[in-house]
Amino acid sequence: MIDKEILKIASNTESYGFLDNHSHYSNSKSSICGDFIKIYLTVKNKKILELKYEGNFCIYCNASASLLAKRIKNKSVKDTLNFIKLSGGFFKDNKNIKNNRDWSSFKKIMNKSNASRKTCLLLPLKTLLKALNN
Repeated sequence: MIDKEILKIASNTESYGFLDNHSHYSNSKSSICGDFIKIYLTVKNKKILELKYEGNFCIYCNASASLLAKRIKNKSVKDTLNFIKLSGGFFKDNKNIKNNRDWSSFKKIMNKSNASRKTCLLLPLKTLLKALNN
């Protein structure tokens, strides 16, 4: 059964779609489930100004991308990269996420109860990492 919080977050489609004049782009496909996501970013002066996403993906991937797009605005690239680096551990112990006010909303979806959907939930973050490294 899908958590109501996942449904609520995924229903926010404000950041779904193509981003004109993006400075960074990447796409990824999960070899496990077939989720496919494209991420578009506008980065200026080492700050992420905007993120949009599109693709064909499950509700877990959608919720993660939606939350990411909402929380990433005006974050430094450095802080974002640190968050991505820690993200895999959130499914075991989300102490790192609880202590960081900027990213704490991710504890709603990245936790032990959603560990079986870890690949889906992390796909947008991995795609973001690829975009920032391009």
